[in-house]
Amino acid sequence: MTRIRRSPAARLAAAILPLAAAAALAAPLPAGAAEPHHTVVPADTVRWGAAPPSLPPGAQAAVLLGSPAKEGPFVLRLRFPDGFTIPPHRHSKDEFVTVIAGGFAVAAGDRLDPKARALPAGSFVHLPAGMPHFARAVGETVVQVNGTGPFDVTYLDPADDPRKRTN
Repeated sequence: MTRIRRSPAARLAAAILPLAAAAALAAPLPAGAAEPHHTVVPADTVRWGAAPPSLPPGAQAAVLLGSPAKEGPFVLRLRFPDGFTIPPHRHSKDEFVTVIAGGFAVAAGDRLDPKARALPAGSFVHLPAGMPHFARAVGETVVQVNGTGPFDVTYLDPADDPRKRTN
């Protein structure tokens, strides 16, 4: 067996390098920096409340992460009663929708299409920024919307915008 001889500098580097790496990993974050963390939301802790006023009355919402109204990523669950309809609208940012339960008839277009096929639970749809689309719940439906805020809703027909209605 041949023994490799290391120089004193190589032996010192071999001893110090692991210690330096461990110290760097254990060092506190700079002042003002947030510690990285993950978010876990068990299903039985989801808190439902009123949906954003940009949706017609009758929907419920639960924010799981972030805020659709603020800069940055968000995750929003929406629960709709059977037949709930979101008239044609668009967003200035991409929308990513996963059907959690029920059926969600969503399609591109500037007019409601009663023949739009309902996507079953487990389905996914990506709606690019600016693309007019509409949706309808088939049965009680839960969808999850992922996106980047601030997230807006602009109805193609201003008369469809629930924020502009007076009761």
